[in-house]
Amino acid sequence: MNNEQIDLKASLLHYLQNQLDRRFTTEQDYNRAVASAIRDYLMPAWRETLARHHHQEKRHAYYLSMEFLIGRSLVNNMQNLGIENEVTQAFNELGLSLESIQQAEADAGLGNGGLGRLAACFMDSCASLALPVTGYGLRYEYGLFRQLIKNGHQIETPDCWLEFNSYPWEVNRKEYTCKVKFGGHCWTHKDPDTGRFEVIWQADEEVLAVPFDVPIVGYQNNTVNTLRLWDANATEAFKLDEFNAGDYFEAVATNNSAKSITMVLYPNDSNQNGKTLRLRQQYFLVSASLQDVLTHWVKKHGIDFSQFAQANVFQLNDTHPSLAVAELMRLLIDEYQLEWNQAWLIVTQTMAYTNHTLLPEALESWPVEMMRTLLPRPLEIIEEINRHFLVQVSYKWPGELDKQRQLSIIDGYGMVKMAHLAIVGSFSVNGVAALHSELLKSKLFNHFYQLWPHKFNNKTNGVTPRRWIAAANPALRNLLNDTLGSDWITNLNQLEQLEAYQNDSAFLARWREIKQNNKQRLADFVAQQTGIELNIEAMFDVQVKRIHQYKRQILNVLHVIHLYSQIKKGQTDNWTNRVVIFGGKAAPGYWMAKQTIKLINNVAQIVNKDRDVGDKLKVVFYPDYRVSAMEMVCPATDLSEQISTAGKEASGTGNMKFMMNGALTIGTLDGANVEMLEALGQQNFFLFGLEAHQIQALEGHYQPQDLINQDTDLQAIFHLLEVGHFSLFESGIFDPLIASSKDPADPWKTLADFRSYIDAQAQAAQAYRDPQAWSRMSLLNCARSGRFSADRTIQDYNRDIWKLNDLK
Repeated sequence: MNNEQIDLKASLLHYLQNQLDRRFTTEQDYNRAVASAIRDYLMPAWRETLARHHHQEKRHAYYLSMEFLIGRSLVNNMQNLGIENEVTQAFNELGLSLESIQQAEADAGLGNGGLGRLAACFMDSCASLALPVTGYGLRYEYGLFRQLIKNGHQIETPDCWLEFNSYPWEVNRKEYTCKVKFGGHCWTHKDPDTGRFEVIWQADEEVLAVPFDVPIVGYQNNTVNTLRLWDANATEAFKLDEFNAGDYFEAVATNNSAKSITMVLYPNDSNQNGKTLRLRQQYFLVSASLQDVLTHWVKKHGIDFSQFAQANVFQLNDTHPSLAVAELMRLLIDEYQLEWNQAWLIVTQTMAYTNHTLLPEALESWPVEMMRTLLPRPLEIIEEINRHFLVQVSYKWPGELDKQRQLSIIDGYGMVKMAHLAIVGSFSVNGVAALHSELLKSKLFNHFYQLWPHKFNNKTNGVTPRRWIAAANPALRNLLNDTLGSDWITNLNQLEQLEAYQNDSAFLARWREIKQNNKQRLADFVAQQTGIELNIEAMFDVQVKRIHQYKRQILNVLHVIHLYSQIKKGQTDNWTNRVVIFGGKAAPGYWMAKQTIKLINNVAQIVNKDRDVGDKLKVVFYPDYRVSAMEMVCPATDLSEQISTAGKEASGTGNMKFMMNGALTIGTLDGANVEMLEALGQQNFFLFGLEAHQIQALEGHYQPQDLINQDTDLQAIFHLLEVGHFSLFESGIFDPLIASSKDPADPWKTLADFRSYIDAQAQAAQAYRDPQAWSRMSLLNCARSGRFSADRTIQDYNRDIWKLNDLK
């Protein structure tokens, strides 16, 4: 790094010597020591980057997200700083093993699935491209949950990732603490000096938002951007008078109420308290973040906001931060005395909205009465925004009251529709894959598209190759460096040069050896965690992602049962040994997803213990799936399962990570699979299933029982399920899952794709039996993955939406 240096070894010793009793130093202590030393090492570049951000007159972007699934930071930061060799040498000289100490780092519990991991990839790319982008999120104390599997069931336990309430990579910036209001009432006041009517929000509760900054290290470019995470605290943490009066609960009740906001990622919102807490979290994030931006602006420019929109842009990562539209209006009008039209012009020139779902039920709506109780002033502003908006609708479609009802931010059931608020308040609305963006325009938000076609655009997702090849798959990284040089790490299109080696037997042998070594590493871990022994010569067939019905883990299970049935019937000519690996968490209140986990584990137990099956088929449920797990699973995968119902997945990012690491995909024409297939050609992709328009055409005509009656394989599968072969002492436990699959109203149309899926799986099995051909297809998957780099995605965002200048 081109800045003041520190002696890594000396710094590491300094932190180790601060241990009170080194006889009991743990690997976690060593991990904290090296993390603290590296944080000190990157601090000069961080300070310099902040100075460039704040002192140069540059446009700045702010990425607002409820999740940042950054995983572990040690390896990634060492790599991006270019100090892996120095740290390894320092540890060797101290007689310590860096690899075991790396494993001691907890995954940061700041996200759950693809949404949060995408945000983390984007932050990495912004820093590596030297773009002035700051991330804003919440500092969850407990993350989502740790997943245990007991008797096949998911058991949730606290994810205590913030051991001792600290994180070695963060810096407490309490000097930027601000207050967030909740509850109370509003009243109008006329300023006697100006004659201006002002609204006063008299809140019942004020919560301190305390920022903690996490460095986001660009790839060897002397740039360290900032992820600012807000921690909730009470303004008065302890009431001594209540304590002295003997009311010990009330003495800390205010603090407990405030702390609950950032206690747990995604509280169970199947009850009213959970819904209220979720709304509090979302408002807390946007209010603190916008106050922070405006405070810095005023400190530098005073209360002149005439150039604010030219200098700032806010990217809303899904509907969760949509309250930013109303909150920025509130701050500009109530705190800085702008007129409505002035404030609205600024809001609609600075807000940009990314939609991540095609599922209407996943588009958040909040009851008006809940908002009136919790956020009375933001609700007033939303109601006023809606009144102005409906006037525009009436101009576009005079007299069409249905259009007004359909587009209204507040619907006829007294619900505030957050996606509508985001669209109305933003100058850009983007989907995250070509198919997804087209479906937003033609289906989900068609009327908005007719009203404002210029707002809508596509930004196909990507993932960072620094994390998902260079750090997760060092053997592949070394091969790529030896073959192509190292520039591919920041220009993934250079992987296209690999195509020259697709018929090189010696090169393909090295390619295959790397995959086998990665499979052995995963097999060793699975044996340690589950006791299941895996044959690394078998095809590793993997589906790891959030457990949800639209992702159709159930379709994969049906295939597993089909394979099991074939083995039991002796139909094993030209057999391909297979290891099927599942992983993922079900939301605590999502009962059907939890039942899917139970079914997977029950099937695994029967299959893995059957001597007739042996190595022909193994089934693994990888417990507590997380980022660090994916870093081990992804490089070891042969076949990637991307089997969601067409038209339901917005994009997917796991599909891209697998592709980069040379896995072949079996998938539907859904999300970014469409563009992956376009890049690969059908000969390197196992395509199956109905397309989105065909799924739509099935509505009202879908008869899954007819499909069962026509397919002897399906009949055999459902026979085993219905007679309880996989639930011998748990009678009827899977009846709801069976009924759901056979229901004509099944929105996921699972059985409609069954036969096509089985046929595609048979093609994959046949292809795997030719190692040379499979390795060639594997290489081509990696070679053609360049367009799915997050660097390309961020360049697209910047070109079309943010319009930032880099600060290299």
